[in-house]
Amino acid sequence: MKIIKPSVFSVGAIDWDARLFDRLIPLPDGTSYNAYLIKGSEKTALIDTVDPAKTCVLLSNLDELGIDRIDYVISQHGEQDHSGSLPDVLAKYPTAQVVTNPKCKGLLMDLLGIDDDRFITVEDGQELSLGDKTLRFVYLPWVHWPETMGTYLKEDKILFSCDFFGSHLATSSLFVNDEAVVYESAKRYFAEIMMPFRRQVNANLAKLESIEIEIIAPSHGPAYNRPKFIIDAYKDWASDAVKNEVVLPYVSMHGSTAAMVEYFVDALIKRDIAVRQFELSTVDIGKLAMSLVDAATIVIGSPAVLIGPHPCAAYAAFLANALRPKMKFASIIGSYGWGSKMVEQLTGMMTNLKVDILEPVVIKGFPKEDAFASLDRLADDILAKHKEIGIVN
Repeated sequence: MKIIKPSVFSVGAIDWDARLFDRLIPLPDGTSYNAYLIKGSEKTALIDTVDPAKTCVLLSNLDELGIDRIDYVISQHGEQDHSGSLPDVLAKYPTAQVVTNPKCKGLLMDLLGIDDDRFITVEDGQELSLGDKTLRFVYLPWVHWPETMGTYLKEDKILFSCDFFGSHLATSSLFVNDEAVVYESAKRYFAEIMMPFRRQVNANLAKLESIEIEIIAPSHGPAYNRPKFIIDAYKDWASDAVKNEVVLPYVSMHGSTAAMVEYFVDALIKRDIAVRQFELSTVDIGKLAMSLVDAATIVIGSPAVLIGPHPCAAYAAFLANALRPKMKFASIIGSYGWGSKMVEQLTGMMTNLKVDILEPVVIKGFPKEDAFASLDRLADDILAKHKEIGIVN
């Protein structure tokens, strides 16, 4: 439990040991499940709960504050890392009402079995008085579920932003104390969770411009007492601007594709194009996702497996297609033994990407001089395309 401002407390849980989120996303630095308590002169509100595994931490923090009554539990998002301990909170505080939007109400009833009569639904911009403190509800759809909303505490100028602006980072610090560390964690979070919704992110950023914000308190990671830091980062990540970078995820079974990758990376470097190379059988998918945020081009390297791409390469294509980064160009390099439909299959898996497919380099066997010449041609094509869009002088 920590004090954010007078009568405003952080009462959530730090999960130092978490290493995989949703059985999908690596968590190299753990995470937190943030919940906030606001004590008004007349009413008390709890904003969100925590993951079910940390229910005891939340309840202990409330006991430490001597909270014997909660009037409202503001549920900003139905996903269980924020709502999972809601049934336990409602059991402990039987007069509490769940305040949420109609879409989230439906999710909470479906996911947690909460009775209809426990809910109060609110509309976008609606306010709720706690006496000397006023909550305004701000719909923030698709960051990252359709029902997500934030809560603005008017008197203290705090935006409780739910998953928006979050970071998977376990830290004992209430506020950001190392912006470089938090930038890395927040960018990973954006890449894995927010990047598919860049259009909605930009719309919600515009919506927040009319609100005077002194503190952003997200549902994961530390709070921002310099909100411009994370808002500016989101504006950059969600923009259409790309950098003179090539992301090169690859896998090689017998060394042929690896030899092509080694030559190709050197060819790109000689042309002053930044490269981010990832070996796919050992990759941290969070790092790969982060690299996709800014890069202009992706080139997937793969050997043929039964004429198709290696499963690791197929996963890289699937990941890029799901995350829908703003990159402009894509290509494929690789080797096969007796036949290949890698190009057709990999490009067919990236239909969500609004990219130009540059002529791939897929060869039979180990690369020879003609293969290296083709890789030089692809590097030249990438350089020319980067110049066309103005990211290379």
